[in-house]
Amino acid sequence: MSPPDSIRNRLLGVISFVVVVAALKWSYEVTMPLVVAVFVIAAAWPIKPWLEKLLPERLSYAGTILALLLILTGFFGVIYLAIAQVTQTFAQNHEQFRSLYESYSVWAAERGLPVPGGASGYDNLVEIAQAVFWDIYTVVGYLGFVAILVMMGLPEIPTFAKKLREQVDARENRELIDAFEEMAEKFRQYIGVTVITSLITGVASALWAYSVGLDLALIWGLLNFLLNFIPVIGNILGIIPPTLYAFVQFGDITMPLVVFVGYAVLQLAISNVVYPMLQGRGMAMPPVAIIVALLFWGWVWGVAGALLAVPLTAALIIVCRHFKSTAWISRMLARDD
Repeated sequence: MSPPDSIRNRLLGVISFVVVVAALKWSYEVTMPLVVAVFVIAAAWPIKPWLEKLLPERLSYAGTILALLLILTGFFGVIYLAIAQVTQTFAQNHEQFRSLYESYSVWAAERGLPVPGGASGYDNLVEIAQAVFWDIYTVVGYLGFVAILVMMGLPEIPTFAKKLREQVDARENRELIDAFEEMAEKFRQYIGVTVITSLITGVASALWAYSVGLDLALIWGLLNFLLNFIPVIGNILGIIPPTLYAFVQFGDITMPLVVFVGYAVLQLAISNVVYPMLQGRGMAMPPVAIIVALLFWGWVWGVAGALLAVPLTAALIIVCRHFKSTAWISRMLARDD
């Protein structure tokens, strides 16, 4: 290939990437639920063969969909409960938190430290928190759309696989099928391990809050359970609300410091010991790649993008690995083991 052709192809690749990203961002209302539905189907597909051993084929589909709806309803119910309780608690103690922020602002200004939020710092932080919560509620609102897509798509998987085999030649067929199967397997492993570590994080967080006498122990446990689904950033965010609340409840710096240290130790132990031990080489990516993925997908799809950042990036790595022309992308993003 001549140098002009190489340059042209690279420019076309960059242009295609920009167009695809713009399309994903612009079509959020359609593409985000569609991608979520695909991941849900991939995660739940093993339920169907298990139910087929007990029920006829049509009933096995119905049973799989019912199980998924119950799981999704329970998960989003927990999200609603945790956010509602945290919002109510912080609203009831609004003046105390404002006073706490103003005290920190004075202390930080005297020492030349940064004050988050700018000139109208506290109000700006409240607006940011409200925007994030509204984004979360918007994602929860897509549950019905996702459920419809799952119900319509689940029975079509065998037909789609058959058509895919018929439309591509033998070599492409093998690569594509291998990539899809690996993506589904790795995603199921990722979801399983993430759910287990999130449960461990939630239970440990609730027990720690209860042991030090911090109010709303169950809520802090639910909040950390949910935030653990957002790697790295979620672990950090899970420490902040209970620590801030400890300032209001105890009125000094000793107990908030104890709460902060305890949560920090829990998050570090689970994130750096328990999670890698369970995950193994399933969806291994370096921390820098995970943070970049969170920033990128969070910018594209907001909270939903942050939740899907790791499986989406891992899917890209798997697809790129199966083709010589894109194998370098896989090597760049994957962690060396």
